[in-house]
Amino acid sequence: MKRISLALAATGIVILTAGAAEARDQLHIVGSSTVYPFSTAVAEEFGKAGKFKTPIVESTGTGGGLKLFCAGVGEDSPDIANASRKIKDSEVEDCKKNGVTAITEVPIGYDGIVLSNSKASGRMELTVKDVWLALAKEVPVNGALAANPYKMWNEINPALPAEKIEVLGPPPTSGTRDAFIELVMDKGCKGVAEIEAIEDKKAKAGACASIREDGAYIDAGENDNLIVQKLEANPKALGIFGYSFLEQNEDKLQGSIMDGVEPTFENIVDGKYEISRTLYFYVKNQHEGQVPGIREFVTEFTSDKAAGEEGYLADKGMIPFPADMLKKVQGSAGALTPMM
Repeated sequence: MKRISLALAATGIVILTAGAAEARDQLHIVGSSTVYPFSTAVAEEFGKAGKFKTPIVESTGTGGGLKLFCAGVGEDSPDIANASRKIKDSEVEDCKKNGVTAITEVPIGYDGIVLSNSKASGRMELTVKDVWLALAKEVPVNGALAANPYKMWNEINPALPAEKIEVLGPPPTSGTRDAFIELVMDKGCKGVAEIEAIEDKKAKAGACASIREDGAYIDAGENDNLIVQKLEANPKALGIFGYSFLEQNEDKLQGSIMDGVEPTFENIVDGKYEISRTLYFYVKNQHEGQVPGIREFVTEFTSDKAAGEEGYLADKGMIPFPADMLKKVQGSAGALTPMM
């Protein structure tokens, strides 16, 4: 009797485990607010086809999404994480520690980062150096780094307007914030003698990347649409977000010219507008076959119909890859080729 009871208990465990693995019949996607509208568009098309339920897509920010994604394997953890930057080595290590050992990285296209303001105000013409001086926590003052004293744009550059420095931007958990630091702040501090004099590499990187906390830079959260609304209410302020949000609101907003180049679809494709980055999503391969529709969703997202030059994601503001590059992505993504 004892043996029979143990056998039944063991069988019960198997049944419960299988049931838990297949308890969820709908994809769960988290991550970047920039990738969110693209992922939502694909989810809607995917659901319309009728074979699978429309995936649930949440805008949690890149960092927040990858934290959830890497927390473990099972029905309570997301299947896909959207990201407006490449996954960090530290995040990959967190995934491994929590049993997430097979991940497919899927690049989906390009996006520009814009500094935008209301059309009720004049268009700004900036350089990355101007922006670094406006937003860095410490800047050169009398030959040494000191707390940023600049309050007005014309104090940095006489050609800029005599208006208060007020920039609404993403929080530290955002991939857009990470990309902004890499593409604007890090570039803007190059050649600054006081920065170059710092011998410790970590300290030098921190001096370039640290953003002031005295009110000139305002953490506006993960909701880029909220930044758009605030720019309408405050025409003198600038907002930082992805090009797609500028395109969707081009009747109200204008992108600042950066280093002489206007943020347009064509300029980003051609590489003339340098403040651009690749967008990604990451797939938890261990959920494939357990949660229905993962491979099919990846195929839809990377299809010519969605991500191609004439695809519906281009209509949403995503900058598509060249055809030959997209074909390579389709091959590795369709096979769910693991990155580690």
